[in-house]
Amino acid sequence: MSLFGKIFGGKKEPPAPSTQESIQKLRETEELLIKKQGFLETKIKEEVATALKHGSKNKRMALAALNRKKKLEKNLNHLDGVLQTIEFQREALENASTNAEVLQVMGGASKALKQAHNNMDIDQVHDLMEDIAEQQEVANEIAEAISNPVGFGRDVDEDDLLKELEELEQEELDKQLLDVQPTPAAPVRLPDVPATSLPSVPARAPAKSAADRDLDELEQWANS
Repeated sequence: MSLFGKIFGGKKEPPAPSTQESIQKLRETEELLIKKQGFLETKIKEEVATALKHGSKNKRMALAALNRKKKLEKNLNHLDGVLQTIEFQREALENASTNAEVLQVMGGASKALKQAHNNMDIDQVHDLMEDIAEQQEVANEIAEAISNPVGFGRDVDEDDLLKELEELEQEELDKQLLDVQPTPAAPVRLPDVPATSLPSVPARAPAKSAADRDLDELEQWANS
């Protein structure tokens, strides 16, 4: 604003848009530029096809197509740079917005914590914890005293109980010994009689008498 405008008053500048409004505008611009990128890429492909179509047959048309392709590529490179800048701005605004929200939440939590501690005194907290520990100790002593009743079962002698236990164990042992019965001996099994018969022994010839022996000697002499 000029000095004259400051002195006599002039048109006030519009208020700056909010972070969310700026982010939305940047996103819309990104979408528009991306669509324009697609259009330029399609036109570049068409110019390449035109140049190939004419080739050496019509060099003038082919060169004109290549010239238009160069201009389109220049515009496309310009759009790439603009998109990168817009993307950087959008991400920076989104991060700033997120950080602002986080800081706002943390600030509110800090105020709430401070408000909660306003009515607390650290000395009173220590005294309270000591009182709680003392009462807990008293409660443990009471529970232990209740779990050990006095006057129940003290009139029975422990030696008599041990003696009765030994008698019961001996009685149980005797009962087990009486229940044990001797195991019958297994019967002895004799071998089976063989099915095959034994070879027969040839009968001995009867002994010859003295007369028979003399007769045999006489026959041998006569035959010699």
